[in-house]
Amino acid sequence: MRNPLFARGGGYRAGMSDAHPRDVLVTGTPPVSERAQRRRLTVEIWIVLGLSLGRSGVYALVNILDRLTAGPPLGDQSTTINPPLNARPWLDVIYQVLAIGFALIPVALALYLLSANGRSATRRIGLTFARPWRDLGIGVGLAALIGVPGLGLYAIGRAIGITVEVQPTTITDHWWTIPLLIVLALKNALLEEVVAVGYLMERLRDLRWSPPLIVVTSALLRGSYHLYQGWGPFFGNVVMGLVFAEYYRRTRRVMPLVVAHTVMDLVVFVGYALIPEDWLTAVGLD
Repeated sequence: MRNPLFARGGGYRAGMSDAHPRDVLVTGTPPVSERAQRRRLTVEIWIVLGLSLGRSGVYALVNILDRLTAGPPLGDQSTTINPPLNARPWLDVIYQVLAIGFALIPVALALYLLSANGRSATRRIGLTFARPWRDLGIGVGLAALIGVPGLGLYAIGRAIGITVEVQPTTITDHWWTIPLLIVLALKNALLEEVVAVGYLMERLRDLRWSPPLIVVTSALLRGSYHLYQGWGPFFGNVVMGLVFAEYYRRTRRVMPLVVAHTVMDLVVFVGYALIPEDWLTAVGLD
């Protein structure tokens, strides 16, 4: 004879209602405190940044310290944004593609974490094609607004010796060079705008930071990982970060920022190979 103290399926019933034991266990779980939720989000942010732009910022800080203590002034030093990864071209392109793929994993992680509540992360941060022509127009406009003064600031920085000589690429010219530079530009745009703007600003908003502090934090992060190029690019990217972060705060759409960033990098990466050498020399890019 079945013990009357146990419900069907073996659940203990003494002093309990007819609810399924599984429901009793779930409802009996103590709720997570707001403090614990905030702590979890804070740790999550550090993990995502530690795997992506935060790590780049730390390396850039050490790099600028190295440059400042190396002896030659910053104006006499140089750096390359997209160097070759192997002397043999066929291996170089393989390494480049692998590097691009692994660099985008933090983007996937950030989107995955933002979708934890079941809501689409791409819709949450506006990384959609819902308004393609409008996003394209705004993106090109932002690229012009930031890019043209940025080149001027770079030239000024080179003239007064606070910016290193930046070569966009030293990858040898092959049939795949231009397509690779295009993909590199898109990779940079997705990584920086999704992580430094969309993800970070949403998470800081979840932590109830004030809007001005969120905007400044995003901008300073953007400037930090450009420190290896010198003080001019650092301040220039902070200004760019302020504009981009404020735009996102007002619109909650990151797609125009991805377009703008891609356009700017395309002009620099691809244009570097097409602009006459005397023009490059005039702006300090050669």
